[in-house]
Amino acid sequence: MIEVVLYSKPGCHLCDEVKDILEMLQASHAFNLRQVNILEDSEAYQKFKEEIPVVFIDGKKAFKGCLDEAQFMKRLERDR
Repeated sequence: MIEVVLYSKPGCHLCDEVKDILEMLQASHAFNLRQVNILEDSEAYQKFKEEIPVVFIDGKKAFKGCLDEAQFMKRLERDR
């Protein structure tokens, strides 16, 4: 199954919006969603502190800052 990873932090409204979209899409499409709080992961913090939210699909950076649903679905289908 495809793994989607969301790098985010608490109090980030853009992160919350992307999380809500991913959870909505997950209800109708098969993928595992894992969230990483960059405040609890020093390596992720160094990489993504200026870019969050960041979404990876199967280990590849797919989106940063915002998420386009149509583009996400194309990437998800392409990586199947």
